[in-house]
Amino acid sequence: MKNRIVPRHIQLVVRNDDGLSKLLGYTTIANGGILLDILKNSLSKKIVKGKETGSISQEF
Repeated sequence: MKNRIVPRHIQLVVRNDDGLSKLLGYTTIANGGILLDILKNSLSKKIVKGKETGSISQEF
């Protein structure tokens, strides 16, 4: 089985890692697409709200 690293995956890793972001922050990654700048505070609130409301687990 072959695994493929897509340019978008590289872009996500660079954006989320402090060291790589400093090293490759101003580099253009071809076919990486556009990443939206979503505040981490917004994401954590949605996750916490989902757990507080008694969300159903998808485990079988």
